[in-house]
Amino acid sequence: MATKSQAKPILFLLVLVSALIGTSKAGGIAIYWGQNGNEGNLTATCATGRYAYVNIAFLNQFGNGSTPGINLAGHCNPASNGCAFFSSQIKSCQRLGIKVMLSIGGGAGSYTLASKADAKNVARYLWRNFLGGSSRSRPLGDAVLDGIDFDIELGSTQHYDDLARYLSAHSKRRRKVYLTAAPQCPFPDVFVGAALNTGLFDYVWVQFYNNPQCQYTSGNTTNLLNSWNTWTSSINT
Repeated sequence: MATKSQAKPILFLLVLVSALIGTSKAGGIAIYWGQNGNEGNLTATCATGRYAYVNIAFLNQFGNGSTPGINLAGHCNPASNGCAFFSSQIKSCQRLGIKVMLSIGGGAGSYTLASKADAKNVARYLWRNFLGGSSRSRPLGDAVLDGIDFDIELGSTQHYDDLARYLSAHSKRRRKVYLTAAPQCPFPDVFVGAALNTGLFDYVWVQFYNNPQCQYTSGNTTNLLNSWNTWTSSINT
């Protein structure tokens, strides 16, 4: 297996709905799950066989000394430890060979990284509460997620490269910490561009929408294809 410094991140088109026509996950479809109370549970989502990657969205409060907080819309109440029952559902997805990540950030919330030390503290929290570490207050129970997804859309643009390095340092031969990201399609992404340049990311699902200069419009694929070519030729290996 190639080392992280040698492996080229794999780019995907991003799927933000809970159903997709087709039954094969051979194409490596990634889905964000957690922000629609009507999207069904994780077990049912993974059992469709349509997805290879599930990003649980979102941990939308962290950094700058704040208490980290997860928001899964109508699925559960994290304030009362009401999301821990998803542990068994996460494990059922993983038994099917699906990688399950926690997505941090999102389009709404209160998050930022104030310093390198702050990034280290956030990485420690993520490791202990969602990855292979231990904590009494794991919001999703004892399931060990496969990695962390960076969907950073607000707050500071600094220190996400530090966060990526601190998280990656927890990778072991038998338990890899996967890093994924969902940058906007304008290149380079203002929030995670520096993080992607570390060469530590395994998968990148670019948001080719809500950005007229690099998205598909009816009858015109030029902007999308030009942006795709930029991303595939420019991402750090």
